Amino acid sequence: MDRARRSRVRLIRFLYTDNGGVTRGKATHVESLASRMVDGIGLTVAMQAMNMLDQLTSVEGMGPVGEIRLVPDPETFAVLPYAPHAAAMTVDMRTLDGAAWEACPRSFLKGQIAACAEAGFAVRAAFEGEFTIAVLNSDGTYAPLDQSLCFSTIGMTTAAAVMDDIVESLEAQDIQVEQYYPELGHGQQELSIRHAPALTAADRQVFYRETVRGVAYRHGLFASLAPKPFPDQAGNGSHIHWSLWDVAGRRTLMHDPKGRFGVSALGSHFVAGVLEHLPALLALTCPSVNSYRRLQPHFWSSAYTAWGPDNREGAVRIPSTFASDRAGSTNAELKACDASANPYLALGGLLAAGLDGVRRSLEPPEPTMVDPGNYSDAERAARRIERFPTTLTAALDRLERDAMLQKALGPLLARSFLAVKRAECEAFGKEDVAFEQRHHFWKF
Repeated sequence: MDRARRSRVRLIRFLYTDNGGVTRGKATHVESLASRMVDGIGLTVAMQAMNMLDQLTSVEGMGPVGEIRLVPDPETFAVLPYAPHAAAMTVDMRTLDGAAWEACPRSFLKGQIAACAEAGFAVRAAFEGEFTIAVLNSDGTYAPLDQSLCFSTIGMTTAAAVMDDIVESLEAQDIQVEQYYPELGHGQQELSIRHAPALTAADRQVFYRETVRGVAYRHGLFASLAPKPFPDQAGNGSHIHWSLWDVAGRRTLMHDPKGRFGVSALGSHFVAGVLEHLPALLALTCPSVNSYRRLQPHFWSSAYTAWGPDNREGAVRIPSTFASDRAGSTNAELKACDASANPYLALGGLLAAGLDGVRRSLEPPEPTMVDPGNYSDAERAARRIERFPTTLTAALDRLERDAMLQKALGPLLARSFLAVKRAECEAFGKEDVAFEQRHHFWKF
């Protein structure tokens, strides 16, 4: 309350991300904030059955009758630099008696964090974001901001004003920027942020997406984080970097100087779990129809369940560490994730898969030291490398058959997510590619 008043905030947005991956919310006036912190804001249960086209899907228990509460987490309060007199917080979805709602994605992630803690470790993570900046043409269509080259200083200069504002706005929300460069696609930018405890990492992804789009709009531009915003340009990923620590978060458990590529046995088990469940996990990390235009062989976005050191065609990459802190910089990267994902579902699913690998002491297959797309089918089979599902429908089928992930999600969240995503597959299946591109460009 005090900070909101000092910042001359009038409206505070209560943000949630739904099963369609869309960030939505309601706002309260600052004069009502004290009571809303306790009581939350009411929301119909049907909103978790809404897909990205605002079509209400049929989910038992998510019809016109019933309400939940959006209860904010005060630790996430941030004044929004790109919106006048506005602030925001992320929320938990709670039942009327105050319990965590079974279809709340943020509560799902909290549950997986608690399960990891019971197993003796904590996860730190960061979403490595890419996005495309576009300008509005006179005919109402959008075109990339520029046609510069990958890592081009011309591209840096062209986007300098808006990128400086984005960085400043993120920093104003206590989100530390680590590095920036223009990426391969025209108008494409990569801006990575500092890792954080898992829940904070997911919250920051929500604020990151909101900030990138909000600042671009203020500059008269449009920023899209869609997986494939332009059909002839490189796609946007939102890779998840993660590392394992003791529960207090002080000592890395990911590093072992004697381990393969400096990764500990615990870290290897976790990687193995992610790889084993990855064909199903894709439904959570790459959950849009548009996602699968990006996940193609030889696109450097990953298309196979391979892993290896600094292999940017592998689904899981073990990045080389930094000399100043070998132990603390040991981490793994899941390349098969994009910003159409609900960050709580994506990261919660990754934790569930990795924890399963830890519990079962799984070992990953032999690392892949080349582009796995260059292997023959027989070579990939011998190396236990599987081609990703090539459509969202196929990934949803794998998720539906993955008993571990189904159990982790719980019946209501699993059922509602699958229904929403299958409805999207059906809706986009009736339309042309231009319709798909347009809606993903705008929504994400």
